Amino acid sequence: MINKEPSFFFQKHWLFSLSLLLIVSLSCSFFIGKVSVTPMDIFSFLRHFFTQQPLSEDLAVKMVTFFYVRLPRCLLAVLGGMTLSVAGAVYQGMFRNPIVSPNILGLTAGCTFGAALGLLLPGAGWVWALSFIFGLTAVGLVLMLSRLIKSHPILVLVLLGLVISAVFDAFVMIMKFVADPYSDLPAIVFWTMGSTARGTWGDLKIIFPTILISLIFFYVFRYRLNVLSLGDLEARTLGVRPGVYRFFFIAISTLMVSMITATCGQIGWVGLIIPHIARIWVGPNHEKAIPACMFIGGIFLLWADIVARSVFSMEIPLGIITALVGAPFFAFLLYYNRESGWL
Repeated sequence: MINKEPSFFFQKHWLFSLSLLLIVSLSCSFFIGKVSVTPMDIFSFLRHFFTQQPLSEDLAVKMVTFFYVRLPRCLLAVLGGMTLSVAGAVYQGMFRNPIVSPNILGLTAGCTFGAALGLLLPGAGWVWALSFIFGLTAVGLVLMLSRLIKSHPILVLVLLGLVISAVFDAFVMIMKFVADPYSDLPAIVFWTMGSTARGTWGDLKIIFPTILISLIFFYVFRYRLNVLSLGDLEARTLGVRPGVYRFFFIAISTLMVSMITATCGQIGWVGLIIPHIARIWVGPNHEKAIPACMFIGGIFLLWADIVARSVFSMEIPLGIITALVGAPFFAFLLYYNRESGWL
């Protein structure tokens, strides 16, 4: 883990700074995109709602774009960033391993396979249910197999995660092979690249209550995560039952990630790099690191979504942006901690 002490200024004002940065980023995201929306347009929309004054055709298009496309996808990006980053921090603290994340442990691959399988079945509920079931199955397989190999626990978790991820990625390729090439196949391919473009108010109504309760759970029990990061023997000495908390932490993390994956597809690197950024800024204590991850993750994925939808003439999958940023940053972490015993 990164144990370098943060600067005094940010240690004192980090919560206010991150809250302000998130509000500013969210406000900016509402006005950035292919369809130009200005603050004056927002006032026109509000006046239309309250006075029923008719809008011009141009303003009507902007209003639909703003309220039914841009606003839900911006909120979904913030929610997704918070979810993936907190899940990554929980896994890294719980397994005392700085290089695990939902992607590396096979969770995202399992969720993606479940979502892809759900796309081929009638009914939208299959996507959510199968994403959670196979995500939990993937993590369970990694943990079960890791208990059979006693040595080098950090390396073993990573290698087993790669193995399970490869297996579920192969299952996803089977889904692509048997899918209808004109309807189901494009949906699965686009799903695996990650995007918030599919997000709707209906999706937010489904996932927001569950994810909000889950984030509150991790915030309330963030001290228990500190205890678990000390090891099972120390946790029992301090009166914490590691097996019980580890079960709930894994189940709730899997539930959160599966809901985001079922909505946005496979988005990598967020759960790996954001916890390290949070620890660099606020220290390794999870009582600060967990809320910091929420804000930093939301800000990061929000700006990644802004870049994905506005920089080029066509929208770029979100997974490409996070990989282009996350991979070089992780290489920097390897250099930054080369003599600290991080690995």
